[in-house]
Amino acid sequence: MNPAARTPAPPVLVASDLDRTLIYSAAALGLTAPDRPAPRLLCVEVYDGKPLSYVTEAAAALLGELAGTAAFLPVTTRTREQYLRVRLPGPPPRYAVCANGGHLLVDGVPDTDWRAAVDARIAADCAPLDEVRTHLLAVADPAWLLKERVAEDLFAYLVVERALLPEGWLAELAAWAEARGWTVSLQGRKVYAVPKPLTKSAAVREVARRTGAGTVLAAGDSLLDADLLLAADRGWRPGHGEARRRAVARRPRGGADGPRGAGGEEILRRFLAAAAAG
Repeated sequence: MNPAARTPAPPVLVASDLDRTLIYSAAALGLTAPDRPAPRLLCVEVYDGKPLSYVTEAAAALLGELAGTAAFLPVTTRTREQYLRVRLPGPPPRYAVCANGGHLLVDGVPDTDWRAAVDARIAADCAPLDEVRTHLLAVADPAWLLKERVAEDLFAYLVVERALLPEGWLAELAAWAEARGWTVSLQGRKVYAVPKPLTKSAAVREVARRTGAGTVLAAGDSLLDADLLLAADRGWRPGHGEARRRAVARRPRGGADGPRGAGGEEILRRFLAAAAAG
């Protein structure tokens, strides 16, 4: 066969969580610790006129390099508004997943058919959001509840003083939610209640179908990334976060250790190496 006539290899899709995986706040980077040297940083998010999130300069260069090797797909639990504040180095990604899979953006524009399909799956299998939100507020104690939020009319979460949560409270809430088609997880100071059909992996599968990707690589640090890590061909966890603590996707996947900003760099290096290998 003429080598020039060979069918091109299917593209590699790199699906990555953002916060505390690739981008970090000053607090997450430990910049408030006076005895810790500050890495060289690039601000990628400004909120209320103040810098909010960063990548290291090395990670910025690696992101630019990755764009020439694979299709990069940001996959976040952030709302669309929160995601669109982020300006990552390199060309804007064609696709992005927001609201834990509830929204699929194509060139920055929400795919309304995708959202309608998500809403239909949730309505068929899950208790209504209002019922779950009402229960969350009923069982929360003002002594440790800091905030309550609903994201994109899809899921709810509480911001809590984690150390003050009563023993067994989370397990009881999870059992209540399970019976109604919802999942509950604790990520840092946030207690998330999310409908079971609302997953990052479902949205990533759709992007893989549209792009014809032959391989999906993934990274994430939280329990909301667990389904994404398990569904990918290869996946990595940073050296921190709930996914690492719970040993999510331990085989054949692994961690990327190092200081938090450097952990993001290491994940990008592994993405590049795996994408180059096809």
